[in-house]
Amino acid sequence: MPTYEYRCGTCGHTFETVQRFDDAPLTTCPECGSPVQKVFSSVGIVFKGSGFYSTDNKSAKTPKAIMPAKETTGDAKDATPAKEAKPASTPAAG
Repeated sequence: MPTYEYRCGTCGHTFETVQRFDDAPLTTCPECGSPVQKVFSSVGIVFKGSGFYSTDNKSAKTPKAIMPAKETTGDAKDATPAKEAKPASTPAAG
């Protein structure tokens, strides 16, 4: 369950509470009873390493072709991916 931070606009009291995603946000300060607002801050998770974005932690030794190139049909201006041909089914000999 996530931890949310709230701040009172009247007394300035800041506090954290653990709530479910579907819980209603708190509305009153536990110190003075005045309205509170949810404080938004940066997230506490950072994705690092290969596999998330091609620009993350890229070194000079990393090969350029990490992902296979998309096949296209037609000339270079046409960026439509090529469709794979399905093998024709043949009736069973019998």
